[in-house]
Amino acid sequence: MRGTGRFRPPWHRDRPAAAVEQVPPPARRHTVAVLVGPGAVTQAREAVARHLADAGVAPGSAFTDAVLLVVSELVTNVLRHATRSPVTDVGITVGAGHLVVSVADAEPCLPDLTPAGMGAGLLMVAELAASFDGAVSVETAAGHDDGKAVLVRFLLPA
Repeated sequence: MRGTGRFRPPWHRDRPAAAVEQVPPPARRHTVAVLVGPGAVTQAREAVARHLADAGVAPGSAFTDAVLLVVSELVTNVLRHATRSPVTDVGITVGAGHLVVSVADAEPCLPDLTPAGMGAGLLMVAELAASFDGAVSVETAAGHDDGKAVLVRFLLPA
């Protein structure tokens, strides 16, 4: 993906991508580093959309729309809540009938993933994931005091 390799945030160096850990091998992973600022949501959506077809996902399908809406919401959350992040890593990992969207940033504060603690956007993300037999989780960046990755797992439609 465009942007990969330009900048590896310190909270993400020397760490296997969290989404790869969520999908059994063989898994294909595509990641893009997106500068946090104007145009970040569009850049992330375009990068993910390019690789959905490689995963056999039909463009314009309800599943594609759900995945792209999840990407939009998670990157918007980075813009709103991850003030320490100059960049966010946005990725998709596909394997074993699953697709995992990951959005990583340098903010150490983990979102509350309980129904009472989620804002409207994360609640929508959780509902979209559940509609495709999936779930939302969050992981801290391994080996660092800051940073996290929000992971959204989907079961690939047949």
